[in-house]
Amino acid sequence: MQNTLKSTATFTGIGLHSGQPVRMSVHPASADYGIWFRRTDVTTGDALIPARWDAVVSARLCTLIANDAGQTVSTIEHVMAALAGCGIHNALIEIDGPEVPILDGSSRPFVQAFLARGVVPQSAPVRAIRVLEPVEIREGEALVRLEPADMLEIDFRIQFEDAAIGSQTKRLNMSNGAFVRELCDSRTFCRQADVDAMRANGLALGGNLDNAVVFEGARVLSPGGLRHQDEPVRHKMLDALGDLALAGGPILGRYTGVRAGHAMTNRLLRKLFATDGAWRFIDCTAPTGGKLPGMGVLRSDIPVHC
Repeated sequence: MQNTLKSTATFTGIGLHSGQPVRMSVHPASADYGIWFRRTDVTTGDALIPARWDAVVSARLCTLIANDAGQTVSTIEHVMAALAGCGIHNALIEIDGPEVPILDGSSRPFVQAFLARGVVPQSAPVRAIRVLEPVEIREGEALVRLEPADMLEIDFRIQFEDAAIGSQTKRLNMSNGAFVRELCDSRTFCRQADVDAMRANGLALGGNLDNAVVFEGARVLSPGGLRHQDEPVRHKMLDALGDLALAGGPILGRYTGVRAGHAMTNRLLRKLFATDGAWRFIDCTAPTGGKLPGMGVLRSDIPVHC
């Protein structure tokens, strides 16, 4: 069955790129509502923005969605991953600015709040998207692919020159709370040279060593080091789940990403839905529903760090 929150969860912080303070509240919503953002600072015109693949207008350094009136919300991937990973299908997200708060750079604060409020079932089946035929996009050495599988699997590979990152590979079956246990606490990351370049272009103004893992060659500059030895590839998987959550329903298929990012994942979804016979909606029965991300998640599954 579909799920929503038992009660509202509210977050305050700053935007990673804007550096501006923001307040965001995630409210329960009725069955079949889906996920929508509402800009509470917009007083005229349409302030509702669908969290959907065809509303994405930019996805280079983060995922940004817009409505027909031109209202936008950016850096939505971490909260979208938390919603998907907790099995929350319906929610209204009210936000008083154009960027989701970065918090600690991971999805863990969202997951903690959602599971603390509680997740409640609704009287409607989950409509999942079953991948029927492989679809793929390549850009040089980068690749993204979706292919048939009985449940959502994510397979990701990264390669960086920095010795502290290097080559990392990880594959996970996302059922049975794997996102909460394995991925939700992995933080966004970058190289110090990237930070300097972004700030020179008016980006990453809210980034600091408390909400991102910063690497420089063989060094991890962030205090306390890494939460996982392979935290970068885990965060890439977190981002991928958040971007796949814009599909309009949970995906039953295997996602492969090689040196991929937000833009390629969105292009992959666009190709999937434009390809006849590559997918279909199904109403999840109990056995299929039990394989979805978020089923059986417990608060004790959330990683704890000293």
